Amino acid sequence: MMNQHGISVIIHTYNAEQHLERVLQSVAGFDELIVCDMESTDATLAIAERHGCRILTFPRGEHRIAEPARQFAIDRASCDWILTVDADELVSPELRDYLYAHIATEQPAAGLYLARRNYFMGRFLHAAYPDYVLRFFRREQTTWAPYVHTLPVVVGEVARIDKRRHELALEHLANDSVAVILRKTNDYSDNEQIKRSGKRYGVAALFLRPLVRFTKSYFIKGGCRDGVPGLIHALLDGVYQLVMVAKNIERRQGKP
Repeated sequence: MMNQHGISVIIHTYNAEQHLERVLQSVAGFDELIVCDMESTDATLAIAERHGCRILTFPRGEHRIAEPARQFAIDRASCDWILTVDADELVSPELRDYLYAHIATEQPAAGLYLARRNYFMGRFLHAAYPDYVLRFFRREQTTWAPYVHTLPVVVGEVARIDKRRHELALEHLANDSVAVILRKTNDYSDNEQIKRSGKRYGVAALFLRPLVRFTKSYFIKGGCRDGVPGLIHALLDGVYQLVMVAKNIERRQGKP
């Protein structure tokens, strides 16, 4: 039976043992904890079982991203409200209390964008804050497309939590290295080709998109305040755009 006044937390996992213990501790106060696992081979499932999570299995197959499993898990949740959390994100007690207070109001927004605090090379990144993600929503009013970096589509009003409320932001535990970001760049840009299959980028985009992304990250969003890590991160943002456009051109030319 659907719990209309409860919140199900959904965490998608694949070999997520590194941070999962802390993540599950941070969401212990919610009505339902669901771990949607993509056939992990490490201690992920043992940790989830120890915390009393409901475990769903989504076949990994050729998938390298979590998005294809999201709708699968949402459809199987038992509460009317859903909070999706990555396996390297912490939920503060203040955020938990805020979400329950929100659904107790007479006309709560059907979805909420949550801010997220990100780190790189040991530094909090001003350029990557508030990094809003749409992670809280009514179950029956939401669908999630199976493509990388997509947002759920929520029918109804969607609001944002004030970015000045830092205590309500998700804490992103990942402190990615350059090597990890480059690996993600390759994987995510491959999946972007599916989402952007109708796009046709020209040679000018090879210069303009990386330049625009670097300018936005370093100057407009404040990466210049983060020292050398901020500069490197902004350059890597530009590299992502370069790789994504290059693969688009390569695909249209029929290259493997």
